[in-house]
Amino acid sequence: MTSLGTAHARIEAQDKVGGTAHYTADRVPPGQQVVHCVHVGAEINVGRVIGVDDGAAMQMPGVLGVMWHGNAPRLGESEDAELHVLQGPDVHYRGQIVAAVIAISVEQARAAAESLDIDYERAEGFDNVLHATHPARYAPDEVNAGFPAEARRGDPEAAIADADHVVDNWYSTPAMHNAPMEPHATIATWEQIDDGQALTVWDSTQAPSGVQGDLATLFDVEPDNVRVIAEHVGGGFGGKGSTRPNAVLAAMAARFVGRPVRVVLPRSATFAFVGYRTPTFSRVALGADGNGNLEVVCHDTVQQTSKIVEFVEQTAEATRHIYDTEHIRTTHEVAPLDVSTPRWMRAPGESPGIYALESAVDELAHELGLDPIDLRIRNEPDVDPASGTAFSSRNVVSVLRKGADQFGWERRDPTPGSIRRGRKLVGMGVALASYPTMTSPSTALAVAQPDGSFDVSVAASDIGTGARTVLTQIAADALQVLADRVRLHLGDSALPKAPGAGGSAGTSSWGFAVHKACEGLRENIGSGPVDRPVEQFADTTADVEAASDLHREAFGAHFAEVAVDVDTGEVTVDRMLGVFAVGKVLNPRLARSQLIGGMTFGLGMALMEEGHPDAQYGGFGNENLADYHVPSHADVRDIEAVWIDEVDDNINPMGSKGIGEIGNVGSAAAIANAVFNATGVRVRDLPVRPDKIMEQLDPRHRD
Repeated sequence: MTSLGTAHARIEAQDKVGGTAHYTADRVPPGQQVVHCVHVGAEINVGRVIGVDDGAAMQMPGVLGVMWHGNAPRLGESEDAELHVLQGPDVHYRGQIVAAVIAISVEQARAAAESLDIDYERAEGFDNVLHATHPARYAPDEVNAGFPAEARRGDPEAAIADADHVVDNWYSTPAMHNAPMEPHATIATWEQIDDGQALTVWDSTQAPSGVQGDLATLFDVEPDNVRVIAEHVGGGFGGKGSTRPNAVLAAMAARFVGRPVRVVLPRSATFAFVGYRTPTFSRVALGADGNGNLEVVCHDTVQQTSKIVEFVEQTAEATRHIYDTEHIRTTHEVAPLDVSTPRWMRAPGESPGIYALESAVDELAHELGLDPIDLRIRNEPDVDPASGTAFSSRNVVSVLRKGADQFGWERRDPTPGSIRRGRKLVGMGVALASYPTMTSPSTALAVAQPDGSFDVSVAASDIGTGARTVLTQIAADALQVLADRVRLHLGDSALPKAPGAGGSAGTSSWGFAVHKACEGLRENIGSGPVDRPVEQFADTTADVEAASDLHREAFGAHFAEVAVDVDTGEVTVDRMLGVFAVGKVLNPRLARSQLIGGMTFGLGMALMEEGHPDAQYGGFGNENLADYHVPSHADVRDIEAVWIDEVDDNINPMGSKGIGEIGNVGSAAAIANAVFNATGVRVRDLPVRPDKIMEQLDPRHRD
């Protein structure tokens, strides 16, 4: 009786296609009318709000109140200054929340918000554009996820000077924005209880337990008196990975007017204060001998953060684990600018970092006259290059060879610009993918019911990945019953505490706890029926902390074939193939969906996604989906994701590695490398726009 490994359909599929799945903005607290809150974003980039004239707004129909820093409820301390909504006059970036209107209807709230007269004191000048040599940059103590900012081995400077062949270039990626189908939204309501007030929040979040803790601190409420519900989330991609200002604003407004309040951010606001991928500059220097043996790898990065919260992506961290080399240097520097705080975006750090590394490796292969796959294979390490510890499993060579065979790599001509179809040049590219395999402590509860069914609860968040389905499969296998006998409960901070959906660690973390609870319950009750509900609680904290000392990582290889129009420079990706080694695949249908989604992210990163900092007015100049382009169906042609059978018993009871982000890592590099093979044009600064190609394209190709 095995559920895992089968292509089980999504449990919530019928609800979603039938319109009965409730997302945050759909919810209405029982027996209550929800009113609406619309925020006002700062029209200046740096300065102060001197005052807000709300006279006209308060006379408008349906208006219940206007909040600004002069009258807003006071909040408690938080390490995240972005959550101190309306707590002072200072403006740090254009679009920052400076006022809010609460009204009966959203139309009334919008109209009143537009009528507010806000008096600003504008600061002289601001700095919101990152440069590779930005004078304000410094080396942080550590980067995202607690990794050291600098790591070195050997003497990389001397090794670069002595190497027979050196590739030494800068690569850059622009600001990129999470664009989930569901914008950030929150509904908040307060109620009086015996020992004070209780807060219930419906929030489009990846982390119900995290939002619960933050709101409890900010509003000085016991955590048990805060409940955060996220039944369905329409995508997050990291942008909903932590508490965002919309949740704070909704709770504040609900307290201000004494009624349930709904906040739904307009699309433009999701470009302003919910996070974005920082722009990055990476200098990658590779030194090799004439046979292609890497002797030294240097990866130095520069990125931006805000002046109110330090956030530093681990852009060069993945480089530490990919290739076997005696000398290595990886560094991170960050420049605090007059911008909103960057946050996580699918595969933070790894995505821009591996783009730079794998582009440089492709350049080295071309200089040496070696096949890019052969170069990667001959520099495959036996142990983790950073720590010297063994890998729990590593199948890089297998995915490269499987991908080369399935993609038809032997048809690739290594001479750039040599294959032409009509008015288009055609080329192929390859790049490696990697992503750390992480597991966080989690809890779960399993209950056997007298009718033979089981209830399994965990405060996980399904952000569209299919977590409901795969956790149900994990529970069914541990209980040794059919999946239809299991009812899974998630998306509620009142359930057993769980980490947020992020770091490709959701299934591993939640699934570990679900498996432990269900296995313990089965051992407790045996195979017979029960005459009363029987509970089994599980906490994996000790299990996770006692994990053996191995390096755990998922790997993959991306292959891309592109066609480049010689008259316009337009790039089309005709084929993409991703081959992955991700442990046991628990649900092939869901896994393929996640991997293809990540690869599509990489296509957008390679060819179109680019946030434009507005150096005149601040913020981003293209804060909408008409000017900020993401891939559509027409852009995604022949795309496929497959995997090899990989057994790894050193991760979790299921033997699974994370799959949510690795599809994004390396896919942009494969496309950029294919463009070079097609045209001979190396674009090191993403995205690969037509104008960049036409500036460098050999005119003979247009004959």
